[in-house]
Amino acid sequence: MKSKTKWLTALLMLVFGFIINAHLANPVHAASKEPVLKIGMEANYPPYNWTQTNDANGAVPIDGSKQYANGYDVQIAKIIGKKLHRKVVVEKTEWDGLLPALTSGKIDLIIAGMSPTAERRKAINFTEPYRKGTFVVIVNKNSKYAKAKTLNDFDGAKLTAQQGTLHYDLIKQLKGAKRQPAMRDFSAMRQSLNSGTIDGYVSEDIEYTSYKAVNPNVVAINLNKMSGFHVDADDSETSIGVKKGNTQLLNQVNAILATISNKKRAQLMNTAIREQPQATSKHENWFVSMMRRYGSMILGGVGMTLLLALIGTIVGFFIGLLVGIIRTIPTPKSTGKRWFMKVIDWILAVYIEVFRGTPMMVQAAVFYYGIAQLWHINLNRTVAALIIVSINTGAYLSEIIRGGINATPKGQFEAAQALGMKHSQQMWQIILPQAIRNCLPSITNEFIVNIKDTSVLSIISVSELFFVGTTVASQTFQFFQTYLIISAIYLILTFSITRIFNLIEKKLEGPRNYNLMANQIQLADPKEAGLEHEQ
Repeated sequence: MKSKTKWLTALLMLVFGFIINAHLANPVHAASKEPVLKIGMEANYPPYNWTQTNDANGAVPIDGSKQYANGYDVQIAKIIGKKLHRKVVVEKTEWDGLLPALTSGKIDLIIAGMSPTAERRKAINFTEPYRKGTFVVIVNKNSKYAKAKTLNDFDGAKLTAQQGTLHYDLIKQLKGAKRQPAMRDFSAMRQSLNSGTIDGYVSEDIEYTSYKAVNPNVVAINLNKMSGFHVDADDSETSIGVKKGNTQLLNQVNAILATISNKKRAQLMNTAIREQPQATSKHENWFVSMMRRYGSMILGGVGMTLLLALIGTIVGFFIGLLVGIIRTIPTPKSTGKRWFMKVIDWILAVYIEVFRGTPMMVQAAVFYYGIAQLWHINLNRTVAALIIVSINTGAYLSEIIRGGINATPKGQFEAAQALGMKHSQQMWQIILPQAIRNCLPSITNEFIVNIKDTSVLSIISVSELFFVGTTVASQTFQFFQTYLIISAIYLILTFSITRIFNLIEKKLEGPRNYNLMANQIQLADPKEAGLEHEQ
């Protein structure tokens, strides 16, 4: 049994070392002594901001990765950073996470094409606008809504907009329009428009200019020119978000923005539109093009997914093992110890119910942003993700292991007690080897679930496989093809892990008869056994 355990440990350490090495082979951008200006943005909203694999055209590094961000927002940020003598680093963050990232101190500024709406002003401060725009509805050129002249002409149109934005509320002003569920980003809306699941979406004019550059089959209907359409002046502007109370930085940024002429801003936007990621050429195979441009990014996502799933499962296993053992300790005879164990058992039961009863996505958001806001602890995204996956896995495995322990025949406990073994000796030498072996299929299943469930960590912008896939899809406009590749990679990972653990199960198979009394009889002295038989 010891040799098999050593073999298993060696295999896990080999896999663990390989993933760690692969992850460290793509180190984060080296820390600099120069003061840093942390900018929050999606890096997924061209031409305002996007992700690329190199520093071409003046791109800046994305923290925690070997990727870079560029676009109109990035160039504005560079001007601000230069004036403040601070190095610009982008914190790539989901749109819904931008405000909590700013209020929790994880970023210094939000420069992400954000409008200073009244609702947002309650949470953060905004600078003077650095761009003004108009609102449009983007539809296909051959759509019956392409010639809309009034707000009533959108009657029956299935329209949507980005989640958490003013754009979605503006649909209410289009009489008779059927407001569809809001979408997370513009890449999703573009795909939906192409596939025909929606008739159009509301955005700013610059989104149309950007989209038109890669898809000439779309048109934009200007809402601002339509009678009856109303929008506040602030809502047509794009400003920079600053944390409340940071008046000094707010004043500094406003002073810098005042030095950037309208001509310079227009020049920056035109350059961004020209340099934004282009769709795959029709003359080049889409798979070859995608892997050539984004292969390293996808491989990095695979490494991060495996890292989170493997470490989370291993740490979660030990958490579950500890909790499972504690919850199966026999009730002490002493009154004090009995009450102490009841309290411990209650605490562990609460832990299990909370983490099994809430989605991991919610847990990640609360943990990552919550501890920063409440205790000002600025955890690294990857560290936060590892903690969440481990604790979540531990809650599930604790019940699995407890069930495995309880499923062990009572005769095993009774036989061990008859031999004078203490409870700890019974558990480590007799019960746990059987329970863990019997639970191995469930532990394997939890590992596979973790590989897939790491996708929910996109809520805190961890660059795992799904998050990377979303970025690639938005840059290449090859949505179906990208997600097909991502699905195939997930399938390969889960299939391979299943086969590996099947081999481990076979290696760990020991004698099927663990009956202690039978083993003791076999090991007894033959003469004594014979005499006992004669008697």
